[in-house]
Amino acid sequence: MSDIPSERLRRILDEIRTRKVMVIGDVMLDKYVWGSVSRISPEAPVPVVDIKEETTRLGGAANVAGNIVALGASCSIFGVTGEDGEGVCLRREIESRGIDASGLAALAERPTTIKTRVIAHNQQVVRTDREWRVELSGANEERMIESIMGRLGEFDGAVISDYGKGVITKRLLDALIPEARKRGIVLSVDPKETHFLNYRNVSLITPNVYEAGTAVGKRIRDEKSLLEVGWEVFDILTPDALLITRGEDGMSLFQAGRSHTHFPTVSRQVYDVTGAGDTVITSFTLALCAGADMSEAAHIANHSAGIVIRDVGTGTVAPAELLASFETRSSAA
Repeated sequence: MSDIPSERLRRILDEIRTRKVMVIGDVMLDKYVWGSVSRISPEAPVPVVDIKEETTRLGGAANVAGNIVALGASCSIFGVTGEDGEGVCLRREIESRGIDASGLAALAERPTTIKTRVIAHNQQVVRTDREWRVELSGANEERMIESIMGRLGEFDGAVISDYGKGVITKRLLDALIPEARKRGIVLSVDPKETHFLNYRNVSLITPNVYEAGTAVGKRIRDEKSLLEVGWEVFDILTPDALLITRGEDGMSLFQAGRSHTHFPTVSRQVYDVTGAGDTVITSFTLALCAGADMSEAAHIANHSAGIVIRDVGTGTVAPAELLASFETRSSAA
């Protein structure tokens, strides 16, 4: 399929600037330790990394929110942090991007989720995680649901960013999904296998090949198994659209009427797919909110992913970068 004409893309990007989206899910602080390796440790067969720099970035649902504001839309985020220094740092990072963080709750009983990646010569050496995967319950769950439902009517779209760290619960989904659909709000889900069968009837769901295959007990190995898994997942969840992200192999869109379209990656260089799923669901959702059809939204998501995987670590996409990507592809064609 051909890409979107430049004038049409500009209209969609202009409309995105008028939209407001809520992000619900597991916020994280991504830490990066940058260095170089010149020797192996005498204590164990592991590299010794000479640290040059340490940086932090938004991760998980926070990265989704960062992608939303980078494309020009307004965003409010709902989730939890710990009552710790990392939680303060994460909230500060979120608010510095112009994201409304009033829906973030700081809880003393759980730590802020932190993923630390050690990078040497543009390659990840090791990753360490500090997290708590226990689902919200009791008063904490009730407050989260009330907070989200009380403000739902303010938004054009909602993104559920489920990393399995406890914010997304069945009770929350049972309350949110039917109400969002009744109000005509675009509701997208970046899923985890734990709640897969609770994501029925959403606007868009974006599993990767592993998540889609695991949901139906099959492994995607080739085009045939991709179609089998895709349509089985589609028939179970009955979304408006199912987008299976396939890393370096691009993405595949499934729609009602047994319509299936494959979008090969537009990037010629793939350095790191970290956070690419966040960018995909963000750009797809915003495009739908701005009036794009499913095919147009998938094209925009595909180009967005092609931009962020060129760099190491999580990242965002600006409207100018999207326009340049489409124009470059058009010139090459």
